[in-house]
Amino acid sequence: MTRQQPLGIAQVSARTGLSKDTLRWYEKEGLIPALPRDSAGRRAFDEASVRIVDLVVRLKRTGMPIGAIREFIQLVGLGAQSHGRRSHLLQAHRDRILQQQRQLAADLVAVEEKIRHYEDLISAGLDCAGEPVTNHRVLALQRLRTLDQKEDFCDHAPAS
Repeated sequence: MTRQQPLGIAQVSARTGLSKDTLRWYEKEGLIPALPRDSAGRRAFDEASVRIVDLVVRLKRTGMPIGAIREFIQLVGLGAQSHGRRSHLLQAHRDRILQQQRQLAADLVAVEEKIRHYEDLISAGLDCAGEPVTNHRVLALQRLRTLDQKEDFCDHAPAS
């Protein structure tokens, strides 16, 4: 099995979408293990390091606090003896993600209901009180989807 050449920070930046400054900050803050340097003093990322960066991105994106990420990375440094603690930390985070997903699903239902409410008002030509809209300009404005459309409409529509 051949060992792959380490990647430089620019390559890891391109691969992960993180800036070089962010990768440096991750290392400085202990969010990724300390990286070996090449003969010129540049960071040398092996595949395991890149996988850790990818995991840190996912943990951050899903709301894991920086302190918990740092703790996880410290546990990684302890090797196999910390597998149970790492698993426990990730299980607790998974439970928070699942709770957030349930909350987001409920919030999405509320947003969808509000969209249907407005679509119903528009299709029936009603105002928010359920009264018919008789002003043709208001009816036209009611159907606009963007503010840009409103500017175009207001510039060219005759007043009623």
